Amino acid sequence: MRNAGKRAGRLVGVAAASAALLALGNAGLTWLRYGKHAENTRPDPLLDRFMPRYEVREYHETRVAAPAEVAFAVARELDMQGSALVRAIFKGRELLMGADSSTRRRAQPLLSEVLALGWRILDEEPGRKLVIGSVTQPWEADVTFRGLGPEEFARFQDPGYTKIIWTLEAEPAESGTSIFRTETRAVTTDPESRRRFRHYWTMVSPGSNFSWRTKIRSTVAVCRFASIVT
Repeated sequence: MRNAGKRAGRLVGVAAASAALLALGNAGLTWLRYGKHAENTRPDPLLDRFMPRYEVREYHETRVAAPAEVAFAVARELDMQGSALVRAIFKGRELLMGADSSTRRRAQPLLSEVLALGWRILDEEPGRKLVIGSVTQPWEADVTFRGLGPEEFARFQDPGYTKIIWTLEAEPAESGTSIFRTETRAVTTDPESRRRFRHYWTMVSPGSNFSWRTKIRSTVAVCRFASIVT
């Protein structure tokens, strides 16, 4: 029994060490890749209008077994923090950054929540696509988002900020299905902001990537359920 306990302890230790090495490796890769994103092989005129050049790009897509208007509506209405793992990621950021965790969050749709936080819709194709952006200082513990009008956002260059833009999009496909996409871009306004954001992004990019993948999986699951019960 004692030997079994020792073996179990060693296995836990090896697993923890492996996870730590994996995290360090991922952080190092993110640091090295910063500003060297893969070539964008799918130009997006709406995004390019506001941010043709960027330092960070995340892109995800998947096929959904539902019409585009259904997939788009589901994505808008999902509560991202309904996932325990996503909540854990946000909690981890609070602990890491020393943010105020006293504010209680109520469940609400994604779009309502981000607009309440200060993000702003910059452009849209009704029922198909939303382009949302803000300027912010994400390295601050208690981050705030400053929404700007479309033209002001495109021109904004005040030092000390990161400009972030992201999309929700559903494109019709064959046989009543659709392709659901999200894309996020970010660019800083001066060298010091670039330095600070690069450090910040190295820490949080795995969580950001996981959160968007969770949203995509949730959208697919809800659409699949809707197709079964209707």
